Amino acid sequence: MKRIIEVILAFFIPPAAVAMKEGLSKTFWLNLVLTLIFFIPGMIHALLVVV
Repeated sequence: MKRIIEVILAFFIPPAAVAMKEGLSKTFWLNLVLTLIFFIPGMIHALLVVV
């Protein structure tokens, strides 16, 4: 069930999905920057981290 929620969050709020999986690590900050620059790279990165 948690993985389903993370995948759904990865589509809509990528940094939240990465934070649930990894915590506030370098991976989270990288995803936040990618999402702020352009949404699609952040979403792809979040899906790679979650799945």
